Amino acid sequence: MTPPEATCYNPSVIVDFHTHIVPPEIKERREDLVGQDPCFQALYSAPEVDLATAEDLIASMDRDAIDVSVALNIGWSSLELCRRTNDYIIESISKYPDRLIGFCSIQPKSKEAVSEIERSARGGIRGIGEMMPHMQGFDLGDKALMSPVVEAAQEHNMIVLTHSSEPVGHIYPGKGNVLPGMLYQFIANFPDLHIVCAHWGGGLPFYALMPEVAEALQNVFFDTAASPFLYRYEIFSRVAELVGEDKILFGSDYPLITQSRIVESLRSLSMPQESKDNILGENARRLLGLG
Repeated sequence: MTPPEATCYNPSVIVDFHTHIVPPEIKERREDLVGQDPCFQALYSAPEVDLATAEDLIASMDRDAIDVSVALNIGWSSLELCRRTNDYIIESISKYPDRLIGFCSIQPKSKEAVSEIERSARGGIRGIGEMMPHMQGFDLGDKALMSPVVEAAQEHNMIVLTHSSEPVGHIYPGKGNVLPGMLYQFIANFPDLHIVCAHWGGGLPFYALMPEVAEALQNVFFDTAASPFLYRYEIFSRVAELVGEDKILFGSDYPLITQSRIVESLRSLSMPQESKDNILGENARRLLGLG
């Protein structure tokens, strides 16, 4: 599956590949869901953790000069909540077609996972994610479980974006156990699928020094979501050396972090301007086929 080539090059385009939005009623009545969905409880039970609507995201994009954002869903535990939030993302991308690209959420263990992918695709959804295997109770490396999901994704030219976590280091809400080994098994099982591993893939790029891992990562990308909470900013140059700058996608993890924070930090690094442009938007533009 090859991403379509866009027709023009705009070095100033900025694409945030990792943002989250929820319907206004969920933002306003978050307490109602804390006890209903384990994923929601783990991520949003603390009142200081922000939730954002599509309008909040658009306002942030205007303020921080972000051209396009990928509005991700969350790997909710219940299929009902997946559908409810998928509907809102479909509505939002229809309202802001030039600014937002939508990804849907599914529960892979549900018999209706494939039909929800197909329904979302009809609504203009471009991918699946952010998948949360550790909260949804499934093994991303289980080929039998994931095959129907991947087949449906590939049929609709969808990208799959999954949460990733580090096997070492500090603990934080939602870290989980989606470790490089699980990610690698998923990647090896489906080599033709375009996969985005969030949060730098939990360190998976460092294993690209192994020839077989480097070969397996042909269709794999890594986003920079929540970078300031995880690594020093040398991570950009180090991963670029290991897997290539064309594999890195700027992602903020808004509203967890402001969209401008990573943009400004990246611009301050001693990397070639073309490399910064690629990470900030060109790589995403090519992957998504944006003109």
